[in-house]
Amino acid sequence: MSHQINTMMYVRDVPWHGLGKRLEKQATSEEAIVAAGLNFAVEKYPMRAVINAKTNEVVPVPGKFATVRTDSNDVLGVVGSRYHVIQNKDAFRFFDALVGEGEAMYETAGALGLGERIWILAKLPGFIKVHGNDIVDKYLLLSNSHDGSSIVRAKLTPIRVVCNNTLSMALRGAEQEVHVRHTASAEDRMEAAHKVLGLSNALYSDLQEIFQKMALVKVTDKQLLEYVKTLIPDNDKADNHTRTNNIRAKVLELAEVGVGASMSRGTVWGAYNAVTEFTDHVYNTTSVDKKLTSIWFGAGAKMKVEAFDLAKELAGLN
Repeated sequence: MSHQINTMMYVRDVPWHGLGKRLEKQATSEEAIVAAGLNFAVEKYPMRAVINAKTNEVVPVPGKFATVRTDSNDVLGVVGSRYHVIQNKDAFRFFDALVGEGEAMYETAGALGLGERIWILAKLPGFIKVHGNDIVDKYLLLSNSHDGSSIVRAKLTPIRVVCNNTLSMALRGAEQEVHVRHTASAEDRMEAAHKVLGLSNALYSDLQEIFQKMALVKVTDKQLLEYVKTLIPDNDKADNHTRTNNIRAKVLELAEVGVGASMSRGTVWGAYNAVTEFTDHVYNTTSVDKKLTSIWFGAGAKMKVEAFDLAKELAGLN
């Protein structure tokens, strides 16, 4: 059995990647995990080093443990002694309170790689309307890792409807981090869920103002070129800059003729969306797994955060 991203679920409408098991009605996080094929357990085992291959003599590795899928014996990561495994079925239970109250809806869920990171994408009520009828839907990406890279996290993932661009921003700052123990009571989980929703609504309100300003600020061809060059600088270590120039050219092309460009051409909003379209639909297209890893957690996400910050500066919002 493959443990790649083709183990997924979605509710009703087929997502852009077209993968997963379809559910006809709303699900709890545990039901979504089961439907997505993510109902595997993870255990933590002490690590040992083989010091003699001929005799299989081993010695313990102090303070190091391997996190292992018990159904496949795949090693998902190396962690320390204080790391506590949060099982998939428990990771997002705190958010079920909002789903039950109609404040959110789980839309799709899946895993990345061998299962070292699992995620659920939840749609929040309402939307952002930018400069007329350019609609941005409100989403929250909930994720948990088994490789020690992160705890349960919530991340804003607005999606521009006309082109399915994800305009990712993290819930930044220590005061905005929401920690949920897997042993928390129902009351504690409810409190954590409403804290996440409150932060999300506040940040989405801020984003609406930012997006509106970006859509109203015009950019010249020279400003657009400088924006792209700043975002995609020359690689001083490279003998040849063809790849860098090709990426810049593609982003400039998308600013002019990309999906939805007619609604934003010549503005900071259009420049920013040219970058998000590039990262989501052009860059890293070899597999859905690699694409989602990039646009939500990897190089693509990093580029979009930089593009957002530069766009704010260009719009005079810093």
